[in-house]
Amino acid sequence: MRRMTTAILLDDRGIIELAGEDTGKFLHNLVTNDIAALKAGEARFAALLTPQGKILFDFLVFAVGDGRYLLDCPLVLAADLQKRLNIYKLRSKLSVTNRSDELEAIAFPDATEPPQVDAVAVAADPRGPLGFRAIAEKGKIPTKDARKDYEARRIHAGVPLGGVDFDYGGTFPHEANMDLLSGIDFKKGCYVGQEVVSRMKHRGLVRRRIAPYRAQGDAPPPGQAIHIGDVEVGVTGSRLADEGLALVRLDRLAEAKEKGQSPVAAGVALEFEAHALDSK
Repeated sequence: MRRMTTAILLDDRGIIELAGEDTGKFLHNLVTNDIAALKAGEARFAALLTPQGKILFDFLVFAVGDGRYLLDCPLVLAADLQKRLNIYKLRSKLSVTNRSDELEAIAFPDATEPPQVDAVAVAADPRGPLGFRAIAEKGKIPTKDARKDYEARRIHAGVPLGGVDFDYGGTFPHEANMDLLSGIDFKKGCYVGQEVVSRMKHRGLVRRRIAPYRAQGDAPPPGQAIHIGDVEVGVTGSRLADEGLALVRLDRLAEAKEKGQSPVAAGVALEFEAHALDSK
């Protein structure tokens, strides 16, 4: 018998549908991950970048079959993403539809196998220990008010939330940990911003990353400057209880660690995990 898993509605997510014979090729040539190899029942984490290699939109891509794909994206950016995709599609044979009024994203963070639910798409969350994700018609799947459980798992896993942990249009994929969260395929061909992303990887140019920390007390609110002495080294993001995420300068953080100095934000000392200081 399958163990019941917790279904959590992610009401801050929107859904964009792409359909048509050119859809797979179109997405593959546009975003950071390999869409050509994506099969029905699977999902990929990916982003659409600026030509300068910075994140405009990030999303989960679900293959539904028959040339249909669903993008699980931030709800506040869904309309802009639809417009941007329509600009890029030119003569490609596909349609781009914002289905955020009809479909919703649901997380099953403690699921270890696909939940048996009435959904349009179900797949393992490709970013790590976040269980499974589903896209379903609104109201089809009963959910529990347990968003904090999902946020706790997300923060502990170091999975950032755009608009809170990093700024769209101003952040490179490496800085948002997309290379660590299976969001970039470095072996695929060209896509928008690919040259910059490849150069950052091969030249080791990653100076900042989003890293998990534990606070000595309640974690400070998002947007608080992090200082080591008089030097600013980063800014806080998502938080829950005494854990949080922060976008930090790796070199300055490593130097402080060697000297036994503690980063501080809003008067609270923060402790970053040792692996968070690795810039590779």
